[in-house]
Amino acid sequence: MVGGSLTTRSQHHHGSHRHLLQTPPADRYPFDVKAVIVPTARNASMMKEAIRLASKLNSTLIVLCSGYSAAPAVAGMARKAGVKIVVVDVNEFPDGVLPSFETCEVLAGTKLKRRTDTSAKRNLGLLLAKLIGWEQVIFLDDDITVPESLHLRDAAGLTGEYAGVGLTIGGYPDNSVVCHAYREAGGRQDMFVGGGALAIGTKAQISFFPNIYNEDWFFLLGDDGLQPTTSTGRAIQKAYDPYATDVRARREEFGDCLAEGLFWLLDTGKSLKDATVEHWQWFLRQRARFITEVIRMVDCNIKDDPATKARMLISLKAARGRCMLIEPALCVKYVDAWQSDRVLWREHLAKLDRTYGLDKGRETKHVREVREMFRALGFDDAKVHLSLPRESLD
Repeated sequence: MVGGSLTTRSQHHHGSHRHLLQTPPADRYPFDVKAVIVPTARNASMMKEAIRLASKLNSTLIVLCSGYSAAPAVAGMARKAGVKIVVVDVNEFPDGVLPSFETCEVLAGTKLKRRTDTSAKRNLGLLLAKLIGWEQVIFLDDDITVPESLHLRDAAGLTGEYAGVGLTIGGYPDNSVVCHAYREAGGRQDMFVGGGALAIGTKAQISFFPNIYNEDWFFLLGDDGLQPTTSTGRAIQKAYDPYATDVRARREEFGDCLAEGLFWLLDTGKSLKDATVEHWQWFLRQRARFITEVIRMVDCNIKDDPATKARMLISLKAARGRCMLIEPALCVKYVDAWQSDRVLWREHLAKLDRTYGLDKGRETKHVREVREMFRALGFDDAKVHLSLPRESLD
């Protein structure tokens, strides 16, 4: 939407964090991908790419369905393709499957509470990987395409060294509404790795996805900073309209503020322990100034599409308004709760693994065992669809 080269670099915003990623080794040792995990709330037709990849990789496809995604329809598509699949209807979670996270309590009853189930589904995927005994899994969003399936095997092969291995996302940029507008108005805006196409191994199973925008960034963080993370391969994000409604901008803002504020510290050689009230007082002012700057950029630079420009400005003003509601003390409280939840998650995983985990020493896991595991976790048989052509998850 903007002609010419992108020359704007804001003093109030870091447009890239990719320097925090480690450089992957030149040698590649591809691993088998044990499972591809897809959280979805859209029509079953969105699963065609994931089914194709699971077939190419001979992997088990785990699909966690809610909203418009009908588990029986997804299972039917997989059966026709001959793919090993576990499809779970998670419109409701049985009690005790996931812990009661303190981070959720911090935002309960506020406008900042996130009302989606993406994080919960990803956490369930982590739990299933732990209980079944898969050491390398791929998280994949339902609007991501991976042209070369070997790139996923390459990524899985690096999970012994790295907590997370993200594919580089091409196609439509994978950014927040504010950062989309910044790029389109002429700003220098990069993309970081994320949960849309992410390989993880046992090193990362101690992390969890908090119920917040940018939950994948939090997943990749450790106690003091970014866990060893790298990028390899390529995936393609399908296009969407980030300005279709200003609700998206409002819902993203708290998570975007927190993640960008923490990564600002890492960018400048500091630690997560430096995320004090004073830091958040300063950073929230920076954030508000940045959004105001982007509003001016859009107003001046977007010329050829008045309708989209109007929607961009509405979304940006919504984000700025939501930013103004965020208190520095709340940021400190949330980060403290997140660190406590990391401990809670590790304890929860270990407890459920002792109680319901399958035999890790035996590679083959049969349908009966998987079905019994879901029953023990409290899932009704009608909500779990298994299609395992060889009757096992080998």
